[in-house]
Amino acid sequence: MKIVFTAHGTDWNSQMDERFGRAEYLVVYDEESDKLEAIANDTSSMDHGAGLQTAQKVAEIAPNVIITGNGAGGKVVDVIKKTNIKVYIGAKNMTLKEAHDKYKNNELNIQ
Repeated sequence: MKIVFTAHGTDWNSQMDERFGRAEYLVVYDEESDKLEAIANDTSSMDHGAGLQTAQKVAEIAPNVIITGNGAGGKVVDVIKKTNIKVYIGAKNMTLKEAHDKYKNNELNIQ
């Protein structure tokens, strides 16, 4: 199973980014191989459409789960709902490791 985290950094000790579309990094955790991979999500030059661009990047990764802080905007949620990807929210003010633990303990909300 693959999990995508929205993050401010590239490792387990990085802080979660509460934003979806403008998250600094998309950190992919592959539970089968126990590996993390960070993908820069440079949307800083975009005035509009950052969420949809990020959703496209996530779709290419094809995760089972996205874990983020506040969740994605309405248009993005509509796009994601057409896939089998589940979005979990409420992972703000914590590290990726803490967010992963909360997810595993069913302590995050589904968007």
